[in-house]
Amino acid sequence: MAWNFFRRKKTGIAPKLDMAREAGGADAPPVQDTRAAIEELSRVVKNDPEAVEIYLALGSLYRSQGEIERAIQIRNSLILRPGLDARFKARAWFELGRDFRRGGFLDRASSAFAEARSLGYEPTAILLENARLAAQRSDFERAAEAYGQLGLPLPQAHYYVRLAQERFRDGADSQGARALRHAFRAYPGSPEAWLQKIEQAYFSGNRSKLASVFAEALGNVEPELCFVLMDELYRMVDRTETRRQADADEATGRECSPRDVLKAVLPAIEERDQDVLLLFYAAKILLRFDEISQARTWLEKALLLHPDFWLARLELFELSRNEQSLTPFFKEQLNFFLARAHEVRRFYCRKCGLKRDQVFFVCPRCHTWHSIAFRTDFSQ
Repeated sequence: MAWNFFRRKKTGIAPKLDMAREAGGADAPPVQDTRAAIEELSRVVKNDPEAVEIYLALGSLYRSQGEIERAIQIRNSLILRPGLDARFKARAWFELGRDFRRGGFLDRASSAFAEARSLGYEPTAILLENARLAAQRSDFERAAEAYGQLGLPLPQAHYYVRLAQERFRDGADSQGARALRHAFRAYPGSPEAWLQKIEQAYFSGNRSKLASVFAEALGNVEPELCFVLMDELYRMVDRTETRRQADADEATGRECSPRDVLKAVLPAIEERDQDVLLLFYAAKILLRFDEISQARTWLEKALLLHPDFWLARLELFELSRNEQSLTPFFKEQLNFFLARAHEVRRFYCRKCGLKRDQVFFVCPRCHTWHSIAFRTDFSQ
């Protein structure tokens, strides 16, 4: 039926990036007029209580609106209905598991999926839900293994990286390194995995290692995602330098010095085909270390490639405004608008258009993997 939108049957799942990117979508985003659809379906169900398909769809609409309790009531009413066909009961258990997972009742969700499996529900769909359950429980190893069984390399690599980070924090370095190797084996272009290696190289204080890892990362990560490496590296360096400046006497570890970072990163960017975002982030790092003249040059290069790149233009404007003679009133207004401009969300999801100011690897709204993009102009 037309309403059977929540059960997407997949056969022969292969490790293709497009399919892997969409693997995170546990619940479809609500349509514009979901509330009206719920009300209409409720009226139809009252007139025809045997309409199981509509009943299931109505429960999914309730779930999409966050009305988990009402969704659960609908599933339970179906499960308890005498003489209900086994395939409908299996679907009701499966959707009940999704309701429980959305509501945070993870043990109940697991039990509901087990019931659905026992009634013959689609194993692939159940495995995918169990992978998501494991991720919500922070059982990263099980999540990675489940996504691997599904042939979905992006989430598989992501959760191996999460496992590696957990092991490194616990001091189990050999286990962490093994988990990171599994991540690269699953997906050699994983930006999450390369960021972990970049972080380790940076905090080791080894400039040559940082340079080689960074160059290798740029060569393996998809070009449209390389800006993620730069954004996270910039934030990493900025946090370290902020701590260092806050207390010059406090030991900050063995991390690379500002000069080491510049010598490691800039040559790798110069050797690649010119990329406006890499040029922009290189300028940001230069600015962080007060290399004003060189930063200006890199920003100008970025604008030659993309004249409408608003953030690069904004940075250049801020560099030159101190050279201008401004009245106090005009300066105050200008400061206000510049501050607001810096608050504009820089990233968006290429699939659903969600805007965020923090890097994300899976879209918080549509759950698509690696769909992040940089808003180089306001129309995006």
